[in-house]
Amino acid sequence: MSQNGPYPGQSWPSGGPDQPYSEPSDPWVGQAQDIPQQAFAPPPEWQKPEWKKPPARRGFAMGATVAALSVLIGGGVATAAWFTLGGKKEPSAAGPAATAPAPPGVRPQPSADARFAAKGQCVRNEGSNTEPKLRIVVCTANTYEILKRIDGRTTGEKDAVRKCETVPKYTKWYYYDTEYDDVDFVLCLREYEPV
Repeated sequence: MSQNGPYPGQSWPSGGPDQPYSEPSDPWVGQAQDIPQQAFAPPPEWQKPEWKKPPARRGFAMGATVAALSVLIGGGVATAAWFTLGGKKEPSAAGPAATAPAPPGVRPQPSADARFAAKGQCVRNEGSNTEPKLRIVVCTANTYEILKRIDGRTTGEKDAVRKCETVPKYTKWYYYDTEYDDVDFVLCLREYEPV
């Protein structure tokens, strides 16, 4: 098969393969030069579509970043609160405080926190009426005597009132409610009256 010849099935134009090569003729020679030019407009389906921003994706990396920032911010707030609130010490009174012997049957507690209060002890509110902070103190004027301590789950104010309404002579109540029901309790109180 010849690489310079016509394709198979074609004959050599006017002669054979031994004829010398001549320049091809220009088919447009002698044609009119005023051929109308048309602007090429591609069909509408060929036009470039408008680019739209893809919707924002939130994946694992965003969630991990939010979680890490939450832990850092929460830790900073907790640390600041601990230094702010935990660092304050109450000024001690001049000289030792007078103590009275505990009533019989009540064992002394190492803490003055109301969580350790028992029947017969007295407490004082060192907070406010909306956010009470009871501390165990010596029974004197302006203190409250604990008439009854009811341990176990409590659901709040209405539950405390319901539990204390059967206790004679009670005038106030206090409840301690946490997510751990085994440490919840209600104290039924009355203003201390010296005997």
